[in-house]
Amino acid sequence: MQTLNLVENSNVDFNAFKLFDTRDHEDNYRKLALTEQLQTSLELNALLNIFAMEASKHVDFSGLYFKKGNISAAVRGSKPGKKERLFELKINNEYIGTLTYTLNSPISLTSNKTLKELHQLIIHPINNAIKYQQAIKLAMQDSLTGLGNRRYFDEQLKRAMHHANRQRTKVGLMVCDLNKFKVINDTYGHNVGDEILVNFAQALRDSVRDSDSIFRFGGDEFVIIVEDASENSLLIIEERITQALILNSLLAKYQVTCALGFTFMNRADNQTSFFERADSLLYRQKVASHKALSLI
Repeated sequence: MQTLNLVENSNVDFNAFKLFDTRDHEDNYRKLALTEQLQTSLELNALLNIFAMEASKHVDFSGLYFKKGNISAAVRGSKPGKKERLFELKINNEYIGTLTYTLNSPISLTSNKTLKELHQLIIHPINNAIKYQQAIKLAMQDSLTGLGNRRYFDEQLKRAMHHANRQRTKVGLMVCDLNKFKVINDTYGHNVGDEILVNFAQALRDSVRDSDSIFRFGGDEFVIIVEDASENSLLIIEERITQALILNSLLAKYQVTCALGFTFMNRADNQTSFFERADSLLYRQKVASHKALSLI
């Protein structure tokens, strides 16, 4: 004999079936069409653009924005309005983010009710897009330092070179690694080695602009992409890195230094030739440094 157990949960507000529980077949059809369209993308800006087409039929707004922490998106062409109206999105009382409308005119009670119904249609696609974005970020991130990894570097270098060719700007590449890191690691242990790598990554962050990108290849090798660079940009960053190593108490304690190889892209470069030239200059500097030390 089989038993059917019914579980009642009064704490869950969302009910997918209620969204279409209406005699207005046209409204029902539009909601279903919107639901289907919102399943076509995992990109936040694209979801907002799709959603805005339906929301604009009920509310007069000039901009629509989504934000959760450092994740944000906006409808294409969004502009400031006379007022703003914020809606918090939640799934089972868990905060997903905030939708902000910049309004040209107030929202009526009827439109407010309709908007809340429409929000139930976009909330799960937004949540899926956030999780997808977070997963992509983790796949592109070095777990120890939080910097971009080799895979992310390959993507960003291609993009930066394309941008420089199109805009006729300079892009620089800096390859660096720590001097005698293996000796430090073997002498003091991997925990100290990891702390040094984390602190060195921070020293690099402190030495570049927000528009520059830093990556860890693995081990003690790091790379910096410097976009929209000037003739002196790479030399300035080199000086800042040298100073940052001195000012960092942990790196100074273990007398950490680094070698740098850097160059600008030329118009004949591809990704491989550009990187190999910077890497070759790094190798030459290390050889020169070893020779200088041997003469002391």
